[in-house]
Amino acid sequence: MKVALVNPPWSFEHSIYFGCREPHLPLELGCAKTLLQNRGHRVGLFDGQLDRCDTDALAARVADFRPDMTVLTTAPTYLFWRCAPPELRMPRAFLAALAGRGGVSVAVGPHGSVTPGATLRKLGADVVVRGECEEAVAALADAARPLDVPGIAVLEHGELRCHGGPVAARFTDLLPLRWPDQWIRRHRHHHHRFEAEPDGPGAEVEASRGCPYACTFCAKLDYRDRYRRRDLPLLLDEIDGLLGQGVRYLYFIDEIFLPQRPLLEALAARDVSFGVQTRIDLWRPEMVELLGRAGCVSIEAGVESLTESGRAALDKNCRMSTDDLADALILARRFVPFVQANLIATADDDPALVARWRQRLQGAGVWANDPVPLYPYPSSPDYRHRWGDPDDFAWERAHAHYLAQFDRLSDIQEEQPLPLGELEAACLQP
Repeated sequence: MKVALVNPPWSFEHSIYFGCREPHLPLELGCAKTLLQNRGHRVGLFDGQLDRCDTDALAARVADFRPDMTVLTTAPTYLFWRCAPPELRMPRAFLAALAGRGGVSVAVGPHGSVTPGATLRKLGADVVVRGECEEAVAALADAARPLDVPGIAVLEHGELRCHGGPVAARFTDLLPLRWPDQWIRRHRHHHHRFEAEPDGPGAEVEASRGCPYACTFCAKLDYRDRYRRRDLPLLLDEIDGLLGQGVRYLYFIDEIFLPQRPLLEALAARDVSFGVQTRIDLWRPEMVELLGRAGCVSIEAGVESLTESGRAALDKNCRMSTDDLADALILARRFVPFVQANLIATADDDPALVARWRQRLQGAGVWANDPVPLYPYPSSPDYRHRWGDPDDFAWERAHAHYLAQFDRLSDIQEEQPLPLGELEAACLQP
């Protein structure tokens, strides 16, 4: 079978999206490509952002490939499945431009994982994958019928039919991903790096997937939930391949980059810088020092709330007091050039306390962001505590709540976000 794997050209105009807007490697599609090729399928990998082509040009390229199946992601890479743009306008625009020339259309991503019926109807897609997508996509290419594959949802005579709930991939034995040289050359962005200008290409990799914690704000219940660690030889093979292509900086997209001495020692033996997202309360001082020696130049540490009651309300299960967290972050800054404490806007946190805490950390060289409003993603415990299980209008409900709650949003949201109905005006009706 010929399979097209597509990351659309993204536009975030008037979106609430607060993820990075630069191009990144489409890791979910890279994982699917590896598995498909191992099963003997012919695969075309298309990325509107990295290839710098608009929707019509991308659709024409995919149509020229003449695929039997076209797989389209609804979020810009696995890194951003937890904070995806709520709107489906760009995936819908691509499918409209493709106009049926791509064979069976398959949507993968957080939207179909949590609201499969609405996603199928809005996009006009034939199939959605619920959950982590690479193994399901490979199985679809071999299946006689889509519903023979676990994790698949379709509409039959207007009614939603699902084969089981969201699925999780093994991931631990995922073979090394390989990327086109021209993509690597174009990938000049070093994600979440601030201490130096890029001195060569960057790339994203996964050392682990999922998280053992269940914080209320984290949108991962339907995908990338269960913690798994990738086999180290396979991961290092992938990293060495990237370094051979000239990559100078890696960003580990792991939901939580936990201390792992063998990996850090292997990275210390390689000439590469990298960034991570983690929880500072899980790192002993000697491991933080090793993290710095291994080449880490950027830590994004989830603190979220500055009161113990606030962190408890978020189900952080944090081991440290607020003062201990500050001390740990300041210690990390001794070994890592850029350290950030992520804060979420919560009712318990007094603005004066936040200002003092931020000032203390910034005086020690640690960046603490202005608290970011919480978006109740349908795949988060926060959404389900408020409204129960998501239905076909879950994204609309979450979006309306967010816009009604906050008159000042995150630092990067320079444009006033629009209601979801306006953003998705070109989508079909759910």
